[in-house]
Amino acid sequence: MKNKPIYVEIPIQSDTETIWKFTQTPDLHEKWDLRFSSISYLPKDEVKQQQKFSYKTRIGFGLQIKGWGRSSGSSNTKDGSKVSSLQFGSDQTVSIIKEGGGYWKYIPQQDSTLFLTKYNYKTRFGYLGKLFDFFIFRPLVGWATAISFAVLKRWIEEGEMPTTQYLRFFSSWLFTLLFSFIWLYHGLAAKLIHQHPVELSMVQTALSINVKQASVLIMITGAIEVMFGLMWLFYENRRWLYIIQIAIFPLLGIIASLTTPDQLFHPFNPVTFNLALLVVSIVGLHTTKNIPTARSCKRK
Repeated sequence: MKNKPIYVEIPIQSDTETIWKFTQTPDLHEKWDLRFSSISYLPKDEVKQQQKFSYKTRIGFGLQIKGWGRSSGSSNTKDGSKVSSLQFGSDQTVSIIKEGGGYWKYIPQQDSTLFLTKYNYKTRFGYLGKLFDFFIFRPLVGWATAISFAVLKRWIEEGEMPTTQYLRFFSSWLFTLLFSFIWLYHGLAAKLIHQHPVELSMVQTALSINVKQASVLIMITGAIEVMFGLMWLFYENRRWLYIIQIAIFPLLGIIASLTTPDQLFHPFNPVTFNLALLVVSIVGLHTTKNIPTARSCKRK
């Protein structure tokens, strides 16, 4: 099983020196790069002209991976491009990355700089490590590289801090997973797998139909809700999904109140439930603006 090197490139509307500063200064680098929690420069190797550094990556539950690195930079005076070569690794046995290497390249263009990277690494844990790297870790670290480049681009071009961008990005996905779960759960558990007597009665009363007709209508509604829940995961323009929810949540609350007014006095009744979802939808709608995305980078 041979893994391809990770490659990411993105054009940034700025000069080469500015991008070099944002990527080669540890205090700035660790702010935009999702792969590292902290980066610290160590004494420089004057003989090999290499800058030594150490890095840490938090992996959750109070655990972190510590690693080492060596970088050296050079300039191409013909076209003004710059290259920063890199060696890195970790001596911790829990780290899947044993050692690796690659480079960053800065290529001046007419009104921007093409910033790109290509790197590869060796893994630990034998065949299982290679398997885990191929299916999970390598795609994840490749995505993290791309989203980090997108955040860097917006920081340089528009001045928006990385912390704000990542807050909006992860909040957006939290809302996405929340609404997907709500629609899938209500469609499957409350309509297709099991139909609650109260909901059957509500549909019967509202439409003046029998129990069998109400059951069929609820199943159709459940299938629609399941499809809507899946759209939250696979439909890219989620702004329209928020707009649909903002329109229908008040309507659902009004219908439920008129058909089963006794429900208004129950805890977590339709009015408070739909009102809460309406407010969350409004907040979520505002997180969809200018979200950094890995798709803005070229990956091959």
